Amino acid sequence: MAVTKIQHIKTIGLGIFLAFFLFGPVSVQAQNEVQENQVKFARLLRLVDGYYVDSSDVSDLTEKAIVHLLEELDPHSTYISKEEVDKMNEPLKGNFEGIGISFNIYKDTLMVTTVIAEGPSEKVGLRGGDRIIEVDGKNIAGIGLKNSDVFDLLRGEKGTKVDLTIARKGETNPLEFTIERDKIPIYSLDASYMLDESTGYIKLNKFSATTTDEFLEAMSDLKKEGIQNLVLDLRNNGGGYLKSAIELADQFLTDDQMIVYTDGTNDPKRDYKATAKGSFEDGKVVVLVNEGSASASEIVSGAIQDWDRGVIIGRRSFGKGLVQKPFFLNDGSMIRLTTAHYYTPSGRCIQKPYEEGISEYRKDYANRISNGEMFNADSIHFDDELKHKTLVNGRNVYGGGGVMPDIFVPMDTSSHYAYINNLRRKRVTYNFVLDYVDLNREDIAKQYPDFDKFNDKFEITEENIEQVVAGGIEEGIEKDEESLSYLKDELKRELKALIARDVYSRNDMYKILNEEDDAILKALEVFDNQDKYATLLVTVDTVD
Repeated sequence: MAVTKIQHIKTIGLGIFLAFFLFGPVSVQAQNEVQENQVKFARLLRLVDGYYVDSSDVSDLTEKAIVHLLEELDPHSTYISKEEVDKMNEPLKGNFEGIGISFNIYKDTLMVTTVIAEGPSEKVGLRGGDRIIEVDGKNIAGIGLKNSDVFDLLRGEKGTKVDLTIARKGETNPLEFTIERDKIPIYSLDASYMLDESTGYIKLNKFSATTTDEFLEAMSDLKKEGIQNLVLDLRNNGGGYLKSAIELADQFLTDDQMIVYTDGTNDPKRDYKATAKGSFEDGKVVVLVNEGSASASEIVSGAIQDWDRGVIIGRRSFGKGLVQKPFFLNDGSMIRLTTAHYYTPSGRCIQKPYEEGISEYRKDYANRISNGEMFNADSIHFDDELKHKTLVNGRNVYGGGGVMPDIFVPMDTSSHYAYINNLRRKRVTYNFVLDYVDLNREDIAKQYPDFDKFNDKFEITEENIEQVVAGGIEEGIEKDEESLSYLKDELKRELKALIARDVYSRNDMYKILNEEDDAILKALEVFDNQDKYATLLVTVDTVD
């Protein structure tokens, strides 16, 4: 017994020795290399600071060196300055501290477009259309105000106060308001409503700390309206928190099904699986994606596709399969360092190639346009070596470049869009809406007391279109009769939707915009045909 015990101890000791022999020196060598280069770089900075011919900013040089170093690693490892850290985190935290308004700087005046429901501004009586002309006694009208200036003036710690002077239509004298700042929610859910008697629609713009709660609240409301099918719109959703993506995917998958796993050289493999019963495990699901759907959006759509849980409609997603972790530096700045790849349940990594450098990586969108893949699914080619099988029905899916939809919806190729896009780019359409709502807000509210009446009865007139055209001419955009004729109905729909957003809500804007949306119409078509829905989840070939 004693001998056996001694032999066991010797075996353990030998194992430890071998582990140290095999792995220890590598680790020590790596640490030595880091220390040597740390000393080397520190000496370089001292030499530049002490001997360089001209004056130099050592801090700026260090930041540039950090940026360049991270660019040599991968496209998603980034440096964030101390000043940018808080601004970057705000949208993902799900709130900021301020007075609770949406605004626009129009004709060099700060105009309130909407007030956030139950926010500090609404509570004291601020209204959409109000002009803020003074902040804490200081004039801000006609001084070349920028958006960043507005943030600096109006945001601040919860509980602090700001004095505003307001010019309001119909009021002879300026109005004075004192507003106490509070936490203001930033919503990741843009829209939630029923497309028809059985189909619900939810659009998410990001995956933030509040996404799961927002989704569950929306689903609760949709269930009261009899939802059986769901269109989850993740188009142009660039991602966010991994945790939120996992929680959202969990709503559609059953207990213990893999959602995603991560793995990296210095970050051991971690599995993330579905847990208790989700909020929508049984109904039919369509997920909408496009080239702007990235990261967390691809985790959700990839998991749903791999488990044959729903149909993916749209265009190939962005292709980001790298996981970043934040690490703070000594001055409060931060780096987001790639620490692992993530993999969908079938084992595919959807990260697109970046071996040719960041410059080429950033041309991917332009390359997709030029090679025709935005317009024709046949232009998209995947490496057979990256082929995987879905986990229930064995359909072919591919890694190495985003999530490929089951139904492809092409981008509109019409050259006529150049005209309307120029009107958008020069803010002609948006400025028309600002003017229109400013002049007619009260009349619209009286004539159409709720959105449904507005949507049924309100129309953009030919005179309104001519006003937009005239605004374009003022901005150097020549009237294009042919394009205008081709796109007039779409332009009218867009203007009506923007007016609805400012008078009613952002949710109502999407109700109008989505009426002729090709991807949504395709989703409704799939839901209406149960055989087609089932067939899409068992066939191998991509369906058009």
